[in-house]
Amino acid sequence: MQEASRFSRTSRTSRRRFGWRWPLLAAVTLFAAAAALVQPPVLAGEARVVPPPTLDEKDASTGAPPFETAVLAGGCFWGVQGVFQHVRGVTSAVSGYTGGDRASAQYETVSTGTTGHAESVRITFDPRQISYGQILQIYFSVAHDPTELNRQGPDVGTQYRSTIFPTTPAQARIARAYLAQLRDGHAFSASPVTTVEADRTFYPAETYHQNYLTLHPDASYIAINDMPKLADLKRLFPARYREQPVLVDTSVRASAS
Repeated sequence: MQEASRFSRTSRTSRRRFGWRWPLLAAVTLFAAAAALVQPPVLAGEARVVPPPTLDEKDASTGAPPFETAVLAGGCFWGVQGVFQHVRGVTSAVSGYTGGDRASAQYETVSTGTTGHAESVRITFDPRQISYGQILQIYFSVAHDPTELNRQGPDVGTQYRSTIFPTTPAQARIARAYLAQLRDGHAFSASPVTTVEADRTFYPAETYHQNYLTLHPDASYIAINDMPKLADLKRLFPARYREQPVLVDTSVRASAS
């Protein structure tokens, strides 16, 4: 019964996410030739390593706290979470909602695009192994396309915006400086539209959204839009890639932060 219930929720989630695209994506699953009719995956064949930030945290190899938290939004949280769960030095990556209030932090409401929330991922990492700037480099290089305004691939709406939610003043300075660096250096064919929104609360998403890429690697949406990002991570950041993902313990729902 529990498995049937989970499958039912997953199916409903997919239908709501795609709307009229559901029949097309079903056809993709049955007929590989139909893949050409679907919008290409984000950064597929185009992902490349952008320059690292010139402003970053000081060397944290010694005397640093054991963990730091970053909150990033870049389209559907399934793929963003999946990427960072495979990054060495990351100890947790939780899908959720950031930018709105607690009452509206639920998938059905956020999907209306009227709550101020963005689908986001709270990334906990060890700054002795990977810095905040290096997290952002992967975010801009692999996890999403920062030049798309209020959308990512097939998903459209402000809930899919490219946004950095700094958790400290230092993170805000690094994020803004990095965006200016990437824009001035013309790192992308179009200027990044990523915003920096400070002082926002992260609310964990429903259990059935957690670990979605790992649990459903063959689902049409994941196979088309997100698995290429994982391949790009392994190809472009081999020293940062970890084969075994660090998964969310879904037996206990994470708290807001």
